[in-house]
Amino acid sequence: MKELLEKLIEAVELGKVDKKSPYPPQLKDQDGAFEIAKNALDQGCKPEEILENALIPAMANVGNRFSRKEIYVPQMLMSAKAMSGAMIHLKPFFQSGETKRKGTFVIGTVSGDLHDIGKNLVAMMVEGGGWEVIDLGVDVGPDKFIKAVEEKPDAVIGLSALLTTTMENMNKIVTDIKTKHSGTKILIGGAPVTHEFCKKIGADFYSPDPQGAVNYLKQLATDR
Repeated sequence: MKELLEKLIEAVELGKVDKKSPYPPQLKDQDGAFEIAKNALDQGCKPEEILENALIPAMANVGNRFSRKEIYVPQMLMSAKAMSGAMIHLKPFFQSGETKRKGTFVIGTVSGDLHDIGKNLVAMMVEGGGWEVIDLGVDVGPDKFIKAVEEKPDAVIGLSALLTTTMENMNKIVTDIKTKHSGTKILIGGAPVTHEFCKKIGADFYSPDPQGAVNYLKQLATDR
């Protein structure tokens, strides 16, 4: 079983989605994350073991390499796609309640902003970290976030913005959420966003990269 999990880590880190995937060349015609995860389940490995001992450490390695600028967005997207391939087999266990998630993370790009690559990366990394992810999409206003909090009171909110012109909308969303649900944790990110802006608008955490968000959520889950 250990060998299977090591192969799954390799597949995710190198972005090998499934057997027919041509990328990366050195793993051509070999099983990818999709097949390896299914094989591990078929051999009796528990879903939480696959998540904790393969997918989470693999995506953490990918996130740390991205933070150090050893890899870039295309490689990270391929790793996230490979992780998602493995998650196809694990999700039914989470949805049935048989296996527990660490919490719920609601994410969206704020109103007026249609950029989604950064949001998608964070969403995939957080899902790989063991959280249920609810992706509200782009151009999301305060009402949708507040509705999500009302449906999932313990959810953590993630706000993304890539335009300086939409940062004020991020400010309004944080204010509106905190006014109605003061205990809700909100993390923010995006190219123009800074620590100073995070403090100014009353958000709880800022990260310049997806791995920082994953680490923050991991600490939150530990503290709860």
